[in-house]
Amino acid sequence: MLGAALLDIVLVTVFAAIGRASHAEDVLGGLGITAWPFLVALAAGWAVTLAWRAPAAPLRTGAPVWAITVAGGMLLRAASGQGVQIAFVIVASIVLLLFLIGWRLIGSLVRRARSRRAA
Repeated sequence: MLGAALLDIVLVTVFAAIGRASHAEDVLGGLGITAWPFLVALAAGWAVTLAWRAPAAPLRTGAPVWAITVAGGMLLRAASGQGVQIAFVIVASIVLLLFLIGWRLIGSLVRRARSRRAA
C-alpha cells in the first residue's frame, strides 16, 4: 500500500516537473507551486476511494483516483489563481491517466501473466 501511494506521489510530481520543464520554467524552484494542487487532490482521491484496500487495482482504484486528482487539481489551481486553460486540462488528463492508471494496468497484466505461467 505504501509503495503504491509513493509511486502515485512520485508520478504526480514528475507530471508537474515535466510541465514546468516543457515551458522552460525553473523546475525545482517552482515545482511545489505546480504540484501541490494535484498532490492534495491525489490525497483526497486516495481517501475517497479507500485506495489502500486495493491500491493496485486499475479500475476500482486507479480510475477514480485519476478522476479526482485531475478534477480536484484543476479546481485548486483555479482557486489559487493558477491557469486552467482547456489545453492544459486535456494534456494533464491524458498524462495523469497514463501515469495513475497505467502503472496499475501494467502491474495487473504482469500479475495475470505470472499466474498463468504458474498454473
